[in-house]
Amino acid sequence: MPLMPGDDPRAVQAAAALLAAGELVAFPTETVYGLGARADDDAAVARIFAAKGRPADHPLIVHVADAAAALVFASSVNEAARRLMTAFWPGPLTVILPRRPGSGTAAAGGQASIGLRLPAHPVARALLREAARLGVPGVAAPSANRYGRVSPTTAAHVRQEFGDTLAVLDGGACAVGIESAIVDCTRRHPALLRPGQIGRVALEAVLGMPLAAPDAASPRAPGTLASHYAPAASVHLLDGPQLQARLQALGRATEQGQAAPVVGVYSRKFPGSGAGCVHRAMPAEAAAVARELFAVLREFDAAGVAAIWVERPPPGPEWDGVRDRLGRAAAA
Repeated sequence: MPLMPGDDPRAVQAAAALLAAGELVAFPTETVYGLGARADDDAAVARIFAAKGRPADHPLIVHVADAAAALVFASSVNEAARRLMTAFWPGPLTVILPRRPGSGTAAAGGQASIGLRLPAHPVARALLREAARLGVPGVAAPSANRYGRVSPTTAAHVRQEFGDTLAVLDGGACAVGIESAIVDCTRRHPALLRPGQIGRVALEAVLGMPLAAPDAASPRAPGTLASHYAPAASVHLLDGPQLQARLQALGRATEQGQAAPVVGVYSRKFPGSGAGCVHRAMPAEAAAVARELFAVLREFDAAGVAAIWVERPPPGPEWDGVRDRLGRAAAA
């Protein structure tokens, strides 16, 4: 099946018709590409878990066409959630709310809560509106990749994961590049379960209170396992001196004719010899790194590197999302 151009209304209508019929469709959001199925059909949602190889008790995020549609799946929207939705929807924020009984059971992984998001990408919004017109109240959509692997930020990445049998709406490269922030609003004190482009400072300013940390009572949320977002090559987070020392040792081994693995290096500077390395320069801005991070990891895998050495991101809350994704990738 050829890629479906997201700027073609006929392609969007065809994709929405597939969703209405219970089929899977991959589509772009501003964060990453999602693998979607209608969230009100547990059999359709089961196809997502089967395609990804994802355990059925790992919840999915439900994407809705407007804020009013949240109440199809949520039993209530408290003041904290309402503030966040008003400030950041449409956008890269997922709020977790109490789930309406009998609604979105499979998408929620059987939990009594459900994660909801109104994406900002124009193709995603057009698809969700057309699907809603056909009777689809929301689309469950995790990242369109095999379970635990690197998320896709282009339609070509989705093709690499699932081949050419899956319907894919092509909306270009994702502008944000890492998944949405997730805030649990099911309890009195909201908690940040996953960092994203929208930072803690901005979230707390809207809420008027500090965000809590996740605890044992927090709902399960997507992308929060210790090991996630992992390429085929092992990822190693290194500070500047550690990276320098490894590169120097690799350079010496290469000069002496020793067999040495080719490594991918993603760093703000490239200290030392390039022998035995595939290097990508890490941008200075956190948003720019987030935008390209998953694509860089995929490029290294395509180059056949044995390992990926990443310079540890600098401190600061603006790097929380990147730091989270890299830490989980390295944990694999």
